Amino acid sequence: MVDLERREVIDLLPDRQRDTVIAWLRQNPQVEIICRDRGPGYGAAASEAAPQAQQVADRWHLFENASAAFLAAVRSEMPCLRRALAPTGPVDPATLTRAERIQWDGYQLREALNRQIIDLAGQGVPIRVMARTTGVSRKTIRKVLRGQRHDTFRTRQSSLDAWSLTLEAEWNAGCRIGAELWRRLNASGFGGSLRVVSEWATRRRRDEKLGHTSGAGLSARTIARSMTTERDTGSAQTALINAVIEKAVPALISAREALDRFHAMMRSRDRARLDPWIAMAAETKLAGFAAGIEADKNAVAAAISTPWSSGQVEGKVNRLKAIKRQMYGRAKIDLLKARLMAPA
Repeated sequence: MVDLERREVIDLLPDRQRDTVIAWLRQNPQVEIICRDRGPGYGAAASEAAPQAQQVADRWHLFENASAAFLAAVRSEMPCLRRALAPTGPVDPATLTRAERIQWDGYQLREALNRQIIDLAGQGVPIRVMARTTGVSRKTIRKVLRGQRHDTFRTRQSSLDAWSLTLEAEWNAGCRIGAELWRRLNASGFGGSLRVVSEWATRRRRDEKLGHTSGAGLSARTIARSMTTERDTGSAQTALINAVIEKAVPALISAREALDRFHAMMRSRDRARLDPWIAMAAETKLAGFAAGIEADKNAVAAAISTPWSSGQVEGKVNRLKAIKRQMYGRAKIDLLKARLMAPA
């Protein structure tokens, strides 16, 4: 707990449970403003124990939640995006590497199971029954029914994700040697190994030889970034990939527009734009995020129009973590409280 006016830690709670927060707030009825993140437990606890206080949602968390909602929208469309960016025609297993052939065989088995789940859903079978019949978890079944489990080659997050546009720009400029690509990235701040970049260059050369589209292996995070923060500063190749994406999934354009308007609203500090934004976003793929904003509308409106935020709280949390590491994570709460609340 931090006093935002004095910028001091005033208490350290033993856990983040709702009842713990309620008890603390009831012991401190003088609280007038509560700045918090958007966790439902904190909001409910503040409403119950301190109804007189004004709640303020943290602005950084609002921006982060909006970006996460857009990333989830992109991920929900990844099967369609991969088909749009993939080479035309069926995959020829003879052209695949040994690792890709293993993924291809797994894809065949996965698709057979997906078709079974979709057939059962078409017959009206409940998800819990489908889980018992197929031996697949309910979470996976929901992914299948939402179209989120049909990727041929599933790509994991890589250290190169944040540098994909730079790599494409260097590649298109004529730099085709993995070691030289790695040296250029390293000079720009890349901390990964030479092997990762060399393997990327090898795959890129093979894809060009086979006529594959360079954007087919992009991750959802890279696509979301290229459609938002880097769409005006990316390479020509990025612009071409974005054009394909926007044509294949126009729903992402409206979601991106809703995201842009949300950012503009937060930066303009104009709370009068909140209700129109909620109505507009409810018709896009950010509808779930908009519903959460509407449920927490008073706190979000206060975040737009008031100067309070919990940025300094995050700094105190980092300090607490550093203190815990100094004591190998074995300090009890009384010692942590004594060190955290000690005069500087």
